[in-house]
Amino acid sequence: MRSIARGLGLGSAAMALTALAWPGTAGAAPAGTQSLYAPSALVLSVTAGPDADTGTVLRAVTLVCAPRPGGTHPNPAAACRELRAAGSQLDPLAAPAADAVCTREWDPMTVTADGVWQGRRLNYTYTFANPCGLRNTAGALFGF
Repeated sequence: MRSIARGLGLGSAAMALTALAWPGTAGAAPAGTQSLYAPSALVLSVTAGPDADTGTVLRAVTLVCAPRPGGTHPNPAAACRELRAAGSQLDPLAAPAADAVCTREWDPMTVTADGVWQGRRLNYTYTFANPCGLRNTAGALFGF
């Protein structure tokens, strides 16, 4: 009995040393395993100008919604709730509130959402006529 216990102890020590010798292999999930949650991570940005590709990026945040809300967005829980309710239709989230009162000056601001939403690629752009429209959006998604 004593030799069996000693043999088991040496075997456990050998396995521990093997795990230390090859970092990153101990506890690694097999390739191709599925997560419980579909990936949902976006980069949201606000750009001065009518085109996100050529304008000046004023600010940007990250938004992660699965498995729990997070990222650098100031209110990730509310933004993720809005996204889940809207599905892939983001225009209602970017539209100015119905009671917004803004001038009609042309000083465009463009918002973008780029990344993966519930496992599918998402690339969204919306251009406001001026900063007032952006400040008065109905939702929290672009409120950063």
